Amino acid sequence: MQSAYLDLIALVERLHRQFLEVVKLELDTNGVHDINNVQAMILYNIGDLEMTVGELTLRGCYLGSNVSYNVKKMLENDYIVQERSSHDRRSVRVRLSDKGMALHQKLKRMHERHMSSLSQGVAQADDLTGAHRTLRRLERFWTHAVEMGSRAAAFPPAA
Repeated sequence: MQSAYLDLIALVERLHRQFLEVVKLELDTNGVHDINNVQAMILYNIGDLEMTVGELTLRGCYLGSNVSYNVKKMLENDYIVQERSSHDRRSVRVRLSDKGMALHQKLKRMHERHMSSLSQGVAQADDLTGAHRTLRRLERFWTHAVEMGSRAAAFPPAA
């Protein structure tokens, strides 16, 4: 089990990096050069919502990138619109601009192409569902470990 556990941790990181390369290729193929792959995934995670930078940070995995810096670059390149919250003037909310929505649609089509290709024999819905379920349990386990600190072993998470 130790080997599988350690291999899984490395695999998840490699998969994420490889996926970012796929996004970079998609951007290049579409002639998009004013946004990088991490920014494109931040943009995709915003979608048709409006949220704070803090909410955005919790929503995605950006491999240690500075979300505030990336939001600033996306703002400069007109992919997002930033507005102060009417309820809390200290809070800044972001949403996609028309340019950002157009790129979001391209990324959505990319995901749809990938799902269609996957179903041609690489992975079936049950495979993805099982992998998703296992990764969510690992996420809960690691979140529990962080929250409990040194007491985590004494109070294992519920399955």
